[in-house]
Amino acid sequence: MKKTIKSLRTMKAKGEKISALTAYEALFAGYLDECDIDFILVGDSAGMVFAGHETTVPVTMDEMVYHTRSVRRSVKNTLLVADMPFMSYQTSVEDALRNAGRLLKEGGAEAVKMEGGKRIIDRVEACVSAGIPVMGHLGMTPQSVNQFGGFKTQGKKSNEAENLKNDALALEKAGVFGIVLEKIPAELGKEISEVLEIPTIGIGAGLQTDGQILVTQDMLGMFEKFKPKFVRLYAQLAGEIKEAIADYSKDVKNSTFPNKDESF
Repeated sequence: MKKTIKSLRTMKAKGEKISALTAYEALFAGYLDECDIDFILVGDSAGMVFAGHETTVPVTMDEMVYHTRSVRRSVKNTLLVADMPFMSYQTSVEDALRNAGRLLKEGGAEAVKMEGGKRIIDRVEACVSAGIPVMGHLGMTPQSVNQFGGFKTQGKKSNEAENLKNDALALEKAGVFGIVLEKIPAELGKEISEVLEIPTIGIGAGLQTDGQILVTQDMLGMFEKFKPKFVRLYAQLAGEIKEAIADYSKDVKNSTFPNKDESF
């Protein structure tokens, strides 16, 4: 059955956990679509995993449209959400509407994700009013990494925790259909999840959020530059990939590839 934003709300109401992963291109997107994943995020984490940047900040709108369009070609059953990159919505309501619209019209996304709380409420409301579903993102918001001084846990102090709760409630009131909670104390993740009617998706936010998301290449052990504490390795493919490449190179240099069966 095709997953939609309504599917996620129904899952929360029934107490069913929501699973999500990232994709940036058609091959991995196809794998995810064939499995029991509830939504795929075309994350601006592509800037780090795909393009080799140190943060998500350099990612452009054109790049996000390209990645989203590539993923769309392989996704038939799973809800597709795309990140709004840095400075694509912070500047004005008009920019937010225009760029969110591009992700749906040109990229084929079914929803967009924005980082921030009360400061982006007018942009969230405008997009929702225009028929563009919006997912929120609170806690360690990667686009603010320079302001935070690194990828640091948020909400550890009582005033910070209270601000995050208020931001979550404000986003819900503005019409978001769900909120990603990143790198916050597990107890805070639980408290926010319990007070909201919309689903929360944790990434380093403990077990009691309504669902979980990870970067696919992280959980597969492919991305070696960045190893967050909250990532569980379900495979360690980097070593296997390197070994396969080394074996291929050796066979080419030793003239053992291709053989007769691999030739015309």
